Amino acid sequence: MENKSEFLKVAIKAALEAGKILEKYFETEILKEFKEDTSIVTLADRESEEVIKKIILNAFPTHSILGEEMGMAGQESDYVWHVDPVDGTRNFVNGIPIFAVSIALVYQDKVIIGVVYNPVARSLFYASKGKGAYLNNKRIFVSKDDKDRAIITVSPGKLDVEKKLFLELFHDLPNIIRSTRNLGCTALELSYIARGGIEANIQLGWSYTYDFAAGTLLVQEAGGTITMLDGSPWKFPEHHFISSNGVFHNLLVEEVKKQKAKLNIKQSYE
Repeated sequence: MENKSEFLKVAIKAALEAGKILEKYFETEILKEFKEDTSIVTLADRESEEVIKKIILNAFPTHSILGEEMGMAGQESDYVWHVDPVDGTRNFVNGIPIFAVSIALVYQDKVIIGVVYNPVARSLFYASKGKGAYLNNKRIFVSKDDKDRAIITVSPGKLDVEKKLFLELFHDLPNIIRSTRNLGCTALELSYIARGGIEANIQLGWSYTYDFAAGTLLVQEAGGTITMLDGSPWKFPEHHFISSNGVFHNLLVEEVKKQKAKLNIKQSYE
């Protein structure tokens, strides 16, 4: 992308610097701690978030930052950075290279900058609203593959009803879709849709804004489709949604509705 904005330049710089920290700790005997919600946090998470916070606030001292580990920082502002220093921490601590730094800038509830970086693969995804999506400086687009060639991912939720829905979808989707998986890293799953590596992702409520903000912009800027689970328009920061290349999106909406009906789940629980 030519003529990157200062927002994007800073986001990329922060992601690359944080990536160096993750590389340092990856596949080492790093100490892991369990938070109250049973998710994992490590020294790498904290160091990564600290360097991101420092770079952003040095460049934009009047902005706010919402980080996974440190919560809200900076000043109250219409500009809020949503930062996940290691999306896919469980993969990271177990030596599985499916994790990423995820950084997004949200202005008045609209994502305007998104950066996702996997330091193992050296994959730098980025997008500015209205200017397309890129991977390592090359423009990317969603695939045109239909359900018979598609790979899709399903991300679970926290509530019991969401967990049941996840299991039903994971069981039944292979009957209509070529391949169904769960990669354990929302930021990369959405990024892979944007570059045409996979075709769809269904989010059932587990992820937070800092997990998916950057990725949703990538999908949209790459020509993809995002709706709520029932097919209605999606708006940030809703965390129940379907992202896809758009080719068989309606089929996924109908499948979710069918599974909800089978489980007697009210459509409005989202």
